[in-house]
Amino acid sequence: MAWQLTEADILHEDNHLLVVNKPVGLATMGASTSEVTVARAAADFLIAKYDKPGKAFVGVVSRLDSMVSGVLVLAKTSKAASRLSDQIRRRLPTKEYLAWVDGDARTVAGIGEPPHSVEDLLMKNEQKMRMEVVTAGPQSKTQLAQLELETLVVRDRRSLVRVRLITGRKHQIRVQLAHLGLSIVGDRKYGNTSKFGGKGEQGIALHCRLTKIQHPTLKKEMTFVASPPKSWGRFGPLAAP
Repeated sequence: MAWQLTEADILHEDNHLLVVNKPVGLATMGASTSEVTVARAAADFLIAKYDKPGKAFVGVVSRLDSMVSGVLVLAKTSKAASRLSDQIRRRLPTKEYLAWVDGDARTVAGIGEPPHSVEDLLMKNEQKMRMEVVTAGPQSKTQLAQLELETLVVRDRRSLVRVRLITGRKHQIRVQLAHLGLSIVGDRKYGNTSKFGGKGEQGIALHCRLTKIQHPTLKKEMTFVASPPKSWGRFGPLAAP
């Protein structure tokens, strides 16, 4: 049975916003009309909930990779979509992620220390169809990627880290952590060999825990927080975020 959005998945809803806790293994949006996506499921949810004739507007202003879970902000009006997109262009929103990585992250950022700044130049490897850290490249093909990294827990040769995005590049956290020797558990695309999830489960151990934005019409700061999926229980208890 295809995944359906329910009230249990919703972190916040008002006239302009629909904020959901996105599950792993599901694309934010897609080109195929037959593909189940969060955006399509959100539209179906709104049509059913409010008995809307025709279509419901759902604006995707930023995405989470299909393998990633967590806070996803959707716009219910074109006005909200436009204003949220403007905030993103100006790098105003705050996004924090939790990730379990293989390796000891204390070699990069010690527990209890201030966040460690990571800055790299990214470029797409067309042959391998993935992003890579490079030292130089054509300006038209490279992107500056910046984030801040904190180590929360080290357990059984794995580390729980918190990442705050400064820029929002494709696969940014995945490629930058892998470049540091801290590949995300389950992320085979970027060199991790550990298994994440049980039989039939998809995803990697990367979760958008927090997103902070300015409400598009009320102009007040709003913070949305989502707990990691139950599958994270296999790693043991989390440190207080």
